[in-house]
Amino acid sequence: MVKELIIDSAPDKGVTIALLQDKQLVELNKEQVNNNYAVGDIYLGRIKKIMPGLNAAFVDVGYSKDAFLHYLDLGPQVQSLIKLTKLVKNGSYKEKLLDSLKLEKDINKAGKISEVLTRNMLLPVQIAKEPISTKGPRLSSDLSIAGRYVVLVPFSSAVSISKRIKGNAERTRLKKIVESIKPANFGVIIRTVSEGKGVSELQKDLLDVISKWEVLTNRLRLAEPTHKVLGEMDRTSTILRDILTDEFSHIYVNDQAIFEETRSYVQEISPDLEKIVKFYKHREPIFEHFGVERQIKAAFGKTVNLHGGAYLVIEHTEALHVIDVNSGNRTANKENQEENALQVNMEAAKEIARQLRLRDMGGIVVIDFIDMHKPANRKELYAYLKQCMAADRARHTILPPSKFGLVQITRQRVRPEMTIVTNEKCPACDGTGEIRSSIVLMDDIENNLSFILHEQNEKDITLCVHPYIYAYIKSGFISRRMKWFTKFGRWIKVKPVASYYLTEFHFFNGKDVEIKL
Repeated sequence: MVKELIIDSAPDKGVTIALLQDKQLVELNKEQVNNNYAVGDIYLGRIKKIMPGLNAAFVDVGYSKDAFLHYLDLGPQVQSLIKLTKLVKNGSYKEKLLDSLKLEKDINKAGKISEVLTRNMLLPVQIAKEPISTKGPRLSSDLSIAGRYVVLVPFSSAVSISKRIKGNAERTRLKKIVESIKPANFGVIIRTVSEGKGVSELQKDLLDVISKWEVLTNRLRLAEPTHKVLGEMDRTSTILRDILTDEFSHIYVNDQAIFEETRSYVQEISPDLEKIVKFYKHREPIFEHFGVERQIKAAFGKTVNLHGGAYLVIEHTEALHVIDVNSGNRTANKENQEENALQVNMEAAKEIARQLRLRDMGGIVVIDFIDMHKPANRKELYAYLKQCMAADRARHTILPPSKFGLVQITRQRVRPEMTIVTNEKCPACDGTGEIRSSIVLMDDIENNLSFILHEQNEKDITLCVHPYIYAYIKSGFISRRMKWFTKFGRWIKVKPVASYYLTEFHFFNGKDVEIKL
């Protein structure tokens, strides 16, 4: 599988990042300029309200809506975090790490938030879910700082390993390495990409995330409530950190500054891949050159066509997403109807897995596949859908098909869903649904002709119109063009242009340059 990253930077639109697998668009990420409240950002929050009925608190982090912090998102060592915050703010804790900090006991998993937090308390919190719709950010005070190979978890001593690393020998090796180099009172999560890495690479990455923790504690001393204390990397670097592998063949960037940053970051985390970062210099927009724009327009509409003639209909509501699979013009005889349904469903499953990643659809997704009567076929479809979803980095759960043929998926939602308008404003009516009366179209053309001939003194004129209007102008015993010749004493060339809308017309001079009116 060949992977490519296409990065499009525009001053007014921010940065758009397209991930291609074998030339097919599978992920699209957007980062606005000055993107605050991104997942992973750490703020010094102020507790605004305690809600015992919800066992949660509303926290002021500077957003227009108060952020939400549930008791279960406090983290077991929140008392140690509260203690450290107080010591750092009053200047009595000077250490950079946590060696000399005596940790507090873990909080009770079934406890009450009013027993832990109080109104106006200052607490460092991390964005777990970005603001979506009318809701503010969702927070966690179980802080973590992600690197390429490891994730640093303060106030812990556990070393855990990604479940995707299967070999027991490799798991044991990685655990021993990290346990020997990690600082006291810090836990570490070993990420999947650590598999096969040596001591030096793991140690360098661990030192990087430890330095970020030192930056956090230094800034915490002077930080004002609701201010950002530590920001997550930009989306480009985050994506590269999480998914960059030897499968990547090219990374194209159309902005010089982002190109330099990207190349520098790739050189830092994976020097062998630095040469794949390319600066895009052509005049043609980068997404159009690589066929990304066409794929975006085709993939983000309400209806998504499949190769075999079937199609998906995707609807969104506040609470869930609904996907309906239709066989379309794909026909089958009664003998192979079941087999045809299975083939359409398998094709749809692959596209649905892509659509979930592409649109970053989260929450509850309900899929209405075409009915199949054989349990073996339903089982095969379920297994294939799980296989297609395996590449999805968002946490998700897939339930087997119900007796009504519905498949339910829950998918982690941490950012607003990616929505792109694929319909364009009609140039003829300018979006109003109405065009000017065709009966006065000839009057408009004639008035403009008079102005061009008499006021601008143009000699050789060509009128370009829609083919229907072209036929009307030239038809009849005494055609419109003959009447113009009689009226203006000049023969007007008329040319049909199929791409024009019905009432569109333009005038060109003898040098084939459009005459601006």
